[in-house]
Amino acid sequence: MAVSAKMVKDLREQTGVGMMDCKKALEETGGDMEAAVDWLRKKGLSSASKKAGRVAADGKVVAVVEGTQGLLLEVNTETDFTSKNENFVAFAETSARLGLQSGVTDVEQLKTLGYPETGRSVADELTQKIATIGENMNLRRLVRLQVTQGVVVPYIHMEGKIGVLVGLESASTDGAGLASLGKKLAMHVAASAPPWLNRTAVPAEAVERERAILAEQARSSGKPESIIDKMVAGRLDKFYGESCLLEQPFVMDPDQKVNDVVVAQAKAMGTTITVSGFVRYVLGEGIQKKEEDFAAEVAKAAG
Repeated sequence: MAVSAKMVKDLREQTGVGMMDCKKALEETGGDMEAAVDWLRKKGLSSASKKAGRVAADGKVVAVVEGTQGLLLEVNTETDFTSKNENFVAFAETSARLGLQSGVTDVEQLKTLGYPETGRSVADELTQKIATIGENMNLRRLVRLQVTQGVVVPYIHMEGKIGVLVGLESASTDGAGLASLGKKLAMHVAASAPPWLNRTAVPAEAVERERAILAEQARSSGKPESIIDKMVAGRLDKFYGESCLLEQPFVMDPDQKVNDVVVAQAKAMGTTITVSGFVRYVLGEGIQKKEEDFAAEVAKAAG
């Protein structure tokens, strides 16, 4: 069966694969459209596996919230350019919504879910996107945040370079007021990167390590043992003030601590508000990026 230009065009629109690959698929399958799609999928699986070793440290962090729960998902690509590709963005956002609605707690569970309107799993859809877009991609990590009553508020900074969720427990029916406070706190978290919510959340080993460092610094400066404990206690207060969200100076008004802002907002609304938790993702943090030697690449190409 002769392969027409319209057949090639239809297959390309259906799959998003390049014209020459579509033509080849139709030729190999005698013009059978469904068989051609399968042929391309098989080829895509092969193409995707070749890209799997390439470092994907760019991409996007997406946030979705429904009711009293929210989810952050990091999906990686190789380049910032691809992170703005509408097909990639749609995949990331759809995957995040699926994850939130299904109750999954990690990306391995997410990968097993059915991807809408495709008959494929999320993992297979990811493979299809790798083959179509031409870059390695990775569902890297996800995290959920939930409150009993109140709101979970999302904030995305720099088109997905940083993603934050903040949980506020409150019986207030003023959803707009809670959301406004939550957004301010989420912006603060994005800017200040507090490791912990409050003093209770700081691991005992972290406190002891800091205490030991501060004590040694005091001894090294020649301070007598009789006052070292008092000095360490005072400096630990500073450590907590820098490390705990509720004790940090509020970025929008450094004369107030974050907890002061929460208490003032609760009083203004005639309710109680508790910051129950927060999560913060920075795109690509911890991924070892390949250092490119441009001169060596040019020399290699010339050779």
